[in-house]
Amino acid sequence: MKRLYKVLFFLFGDIFLLTLSLWLSFLIRFDGSIPHVYFRVFPLYLMISLGIKLAAFESYRLYNISWSLVSIYELIAVFKACTMSSLLIVSLSFFLRDIRIFGMVPRSVLLIDYLLTLFFISAFRSIRRIQWQMFKKKALTANKKVLVVGAGNAGEQLVRDMLRTPKAGLFPVGFIDDDPAKRGISIHGVKVLGNRYDIPRIVRKYKIQEIIIAMPSVPSHEIKSIVDIARETELKSIKILPSLNDIFTRKVGISDVRDIRVEDLLGRDPVVIDTEAIESYIGGRTVLITGAGGSIGSELARQITRFKPQSIILLDQEETELFFIRREMKNLAPDIDIAPIICDIRDHSKLERVFARYLPEVVFHAAAYKHVPMMEENPDEAVKNNIIGTLNLAEIAIKFGTEKFVLISTDKAVNPTSVMGASKRVAEMLAIKLNERGITKFVAVRFGNVLGSRGSVIPIFQEQIKRGGPVTVTHPEMKRYFMTISEAVLLVLQAGSMGDGGEVFVLDMGEPVKIVDLAKELIKLNGLEPDVDIPIVFTGLRPGEKLFEELLTAEEGSIATSHSKIYVARINYESNSETLLKRIEELEHLADRGDNTGIIKVLMELLPRYRPDPRIWKDIPERKIEDTTQA
Repeated sequence: MKRLYKVLFFLFGDIFLLTLSLWLSFLIRFDGSIPHVYFRVFPLYLMISLGIKLAAFESYRLYNISWSLVSIYELIAVFKACTMSSLLIVSLSFFLRDIRIFGMVPRSVLLIDYLLTLFFISAFRSIRRIQWQMFKKKALTANKKVLVVGAGNAGEQLVRDMLRTPKAGLFPVGFIDDDPAKRGISIHGVKVLGNRYDIPRIVRKYKIQEIIIAMPSVPSHEIKSIVDIARETELKSIKILPSLNDIFTRKVGISDVRDIRVEDLLGRDPVVIDTEAIESYIGGRTVLITGAGGSIGSELARQITRFKPQSIILLDQEETELFFIRREMKNLAPDIDIAPIICDIRDHSKLERVFARYLPEVVFHAAAYKHVPMMEENPDEAVKNNIIGTLNLAEIAIKFGTEKFVLISTDKAVNPTSVMGASKRVAEMLAIKLNERGITKFVAVRFGNVLGSRGSVIPIFQEQIKRGGPVTVTHPEMKRYFMTISEAVLLVLQAGSMGDGGEVFVLDMGEPVKIVDLAKELIKLNGLEPDVDIPIVFTGLRPGEKLFEELLTAEEGSIATSHSKIYVARINYESNSETLLKRIEELEHLADRGDNTGIIKVLMELLPRYRPDPRIWKDIPERKIEDTTQA
């Protein structure tokens, strides 16, 4: 009903203004004294003119324009509608000039009418916006004073959203931008006040209460530099717009603003992907994701929606997490069929029923036990889930003709020192050997730690900081490769598009990060000082842990691909698939009996470079291997 009132208001307003415009055109043309002869044709000519103009206005959707949020795009639509309708009237007057009603109207009246129509209709659509700019903007000054870093597209959209939404309680005082050409310019009436090094001075001068970094396409070292400068102001509120990897659309607003996270400072350059290549194997297909409730699985589900699959099967054994990702997906992608399936990948018969019903064409296998110390204590479960579960899924995928199977692997599978790493290494071998059957294309994607994933070091550190410390780090020299979840998933999707089957893709993880540096950065993000407000305590390496992780063994090496951040590992597993499957069958029997020592021995036979932790497996002779670990 409210929309109907608005349409009627604009419609009657347009009729009045169009009538006034035509009447004034005659008055101007005849110097304020219209000859009586024109009074006879004016009513009929007015009706024709109104019909043409109102029809044009409707075709250009001028009655769907928001009165208070009119912008240059809406004014362009007004210009087009007025121009097209006036051109049509001029054409009728030319071709039908022999008809008295058209032949009598002077051409100068048509031109004056066009100009007045354009002015009146544009002003009518803009009056609320002009009123707001003149009067209501002053009321915003009572809101929290915000300095926006970045006067590009994202910054402009953010400021526009602030100005449109006074209830958000934010008042943009100015922009910061390092581009000298932007210094002093105004965007939506908000001035560019200086560059990043001017932030402390500007914060003091304008009494800024919050800084928002609106630069979603810049690398993280730039973000860190700005944050370090902003910290000099001692402001507690420093926020950011997410990177483009985390935003499905380039349109951003207040709702996207969030607190700075450690991944914003330790992440890397935004990922560039070939969307057409990814859509070529996902678009229009049925995609199954195992471990869909987990960090990687749920992000896979979100990102896959961008590439227009026909349906997505979310498979997980954890009911609660599956419930939440299913609900999120329904809101995110209402046009895509979403099927939540509670299923353990060790349940062969249930998996068969799922594949028989949905016939997935692409499988992303993210389900796995991943916690290193936990799997050291439960090797039987690591075998059942990470190896037998993968075998179940892979064989059923082959049986039902799945086109592509993407295994999510880990850097812990390289020169493994843990049961978890060894089990994932066997899963990689399995994928490569099953690819030889030539039915389903199997590829594995190997990468390091994911920032902020469930159970990872960051949530643990954050919990310790909230408790007041201490923050516990195993070793001062421990390093890990890190990726953001969105970056890792996008590269997984890209690698999947590149795989012809049998490859183990390795993602470029950049430079490894010291865990102690990560801990210090998190403490600073909470407005505290490391070893002053929050102590850092070193506890020693846990069972199965390394000081450094590797992405390749010394023997493997890598081959570059068409993507700068994706490589193919040179791998040659000597055992044939029948031998591998027999050893996996042996592992399954040992796991069913709970013979963990037997499991370790078979894994050592399968993996010549597997070195079990002697602190746990004291009865197994320690394997001596030349150390190829690289810092």
